[in-house]
Amino acid sequence: HAPLPTMGQRFFMSRRRSPRRGRLHAMQEPPLSTLLVADDHPLFRAALIQLLRERFAQCQTLEAASAPTLRVALEEHPEIELVLLDLAMPGARGFSSLLHVRGEYPQVPVVVISSNEHPRVIRRAQQFGAAGFIPKSAAAEDMAAAIQTVLDGGISFPPMAAERSQADAELAAKLAQL
Repeated sequence: HAPLPTMGQRFFMSRRRSPRRGRLHAMQEPPLSTLLVADDHPLFRAALIQLLRERFAQCQTLEAASAPTLRVALEEHPEIELVLLDLAMPGARGFSSLLHVRGEYPQVPVVVISSNEHPRVIRRAQQFGAAGFIPKSAAAEDMAAAIQTVLDGGISFPPMAAERSQADAELAAKLAQL
């Protein structure tokens, strides 16, 4: 079990409870996947966590409502297997949270979940190392499919993300050198 957060931390853990709790079984349940939902809107976080609980039976979730709490959650929970990240959170500027996670935790894939569906934003998220991009307007089934693709080691972007401008590529190369 992951340690509980202290009083000063502003992220919360939730875990799907096993319907078989308390019963003896010959086989052990598979280990839990730990996913971090980082979004500053409590209602959206709650809806996304509900989707994760419904679609991913063995899922433990952590929540972060700002860039600083995202950093704390990543530092204190090395078992995190996927970050679902809103770009526009308190303490973040542009792609700073994505760049931080990719730079400090390159083994942890990040799926950007954003209300900004502009092709340039999607392309930049891809260039800056996101494993996926999900528009907040996407249907629950599409969100779940994209998350599963990334958990399986793949990438998931809307078709328009395949385009890449030379200016975006040069900027990504410069930022990667920082």
